[in-house]
Formats: sequence, structure tokens, C-alpha cells
Amino acid sequence: MKPEEYPRMAEAEGRQWWYVGMRAITAALLGREPGGGRRPSLLDAGCGTGENLVRLGQRHATVGVDLAPAAVDFCRARGQRVVRGSVLSLPFRDGSFDRVTSFDVLYHRWVEDDAAAVRELSRVLRPGGVLLVRVPALKVLWGAHDAAVFSRHRYTAGELRALFAGAGLEGVRTTYANTLLFPLLLLRRWLDRRSGREGSDVGFLPAPLEWLFTRLLQVEAALVAAGLQLPIGASVFAVGRKPADPAPRVESNP
Repeated sequence: MKPEEYPRMAEAEGRQWWYVGMRAITAALLGREPGGGRRPSLLDAGCGTGENLVRLGQRHATVGVDLAPAAVDFCRARGQRVVRGSVLSLPFRDGSFDRVTSFDVLYHRWVEDDAAAVRELSRVLRPGGVLLVRVPALKVLWGAHDAAVFSRHRYTAGELRALFAGAGLEGVRTTYANTLLFPLLLLRRWLDRRSGREGSDVGFLPAPLEWLFTRLLQVEAALVAAGLQLPIGASVFAVGRKPADPAPRVESNP
């Protein structure tokens, strides 16, 4: 992202409607934590300024990784465990984490090979572990925000599902998000192109709209939690599981 976007993100992601709503959908997709009487380990790959680490850290033992020094600095200022590194070459051993999340990272210009990145995210998962990815959706929504945050691509659900399948992940579930506001977002992008507006969408709306838009995304989270796949939207999620190690064969005595 452009350097000026990091302070704006750090200010907004704790309470702005989009961030709050996306965390609700994330919680719906992650579901219950793995059993075993311990806090599951979780890597947030491309952790940005760290609010997701703070929230996910309420139920997980979290570690973050990000390539941007500014992001690492913000995370450390929040007291989060974070290292600098790329999603294309994660500084962790195979099978290090129960869960891996990556929010709006694969789309970035710095990620030159998204298939390799998903394989790398899968590599650091333990067998049976869960990978959750969110990316911007649908080329028709390309606009000034994409330029400001250095977008390379906006995805379809099918493209994201294919990336997961290519990494050998099982039980892949995809869903769009920001569905109920999609017509308004489409209009906004059209107006941006007509007006030549520049800059990202990160910022606060008037309080009544913040409340309304948050509630709409929370409705979507409830639908996702109920098992629905939303058919269109400005973001797309995928969640899949790394295959468990096969049980060892037991040779019978002749």
C-alpha cells in the first residue's frame, strides 16, 4: 500500500463498519476452535497494522507476518508477536500452525505468484489445519481504491477455489461477502470512474451509516454461519482444510 494508508488503516480497523463486519464473517467461517484443551496456534499472514491479531488473539495463540516495515511497527506497538517476511517464503517450519489466515494479501502486486503463496500458506499448516483467505472480488468493481492499495487482481470464487485445490486443500468452501451493499458499491465505482476520484475507501461514514452498514454485514455473517454461500459481493472468502496424515498401515502377521 501507499505509506499514507497504514495510519488510516490503523485508525479505522478497530471500529469502522467494513472491518467490524468482515471480522464477523471471518468468525462465522472459522467456527469453533480445535479441541484438545489448548489454545490453537494461528498465523495471520500479511497481518497489516495488527487489529486482526488482537481480536484473533482472544482465542488463539497468534503470530503475524508482514513484508511492510510500517505494518510490522504498528503491530509491535500494539504488543503483538510479528516478524517481517513474505507470504511467498514464510519464516516458519512445515506444520507450525493449527490455523492460518490471510486477509486481502494475495491480490497485492507484491505477490507475484498467488498459487505459490497459497501452497506456502498450506505448508505451514499442521495436518488437519484450516486455511482462511479473503481477497477483493470481481473486476467490475476495480477503481481508485485498488490503485491506492496496489491491487494486482480482483478474484472470483472459482479462481480462489482453484488456488485452494491446487494446494491440495480439502473441503473448500467459498462465499462472497458485502453482498447486500453490492448495488451501492457498483454505483460508487461507476461514479469514481466518471469523476476521476483518487485514493482508498478507508475512512468513516456518518454514524447512522456506520451503524446500518455494520448491521448488514452482521446479517451476512449470520447467513454464512447458517451454511449459505452468498452469490455475489465485493469480497470473496475461501476456507479449506489440509489433509490429515494417513493412519499408519498395520501389517498383519502371516
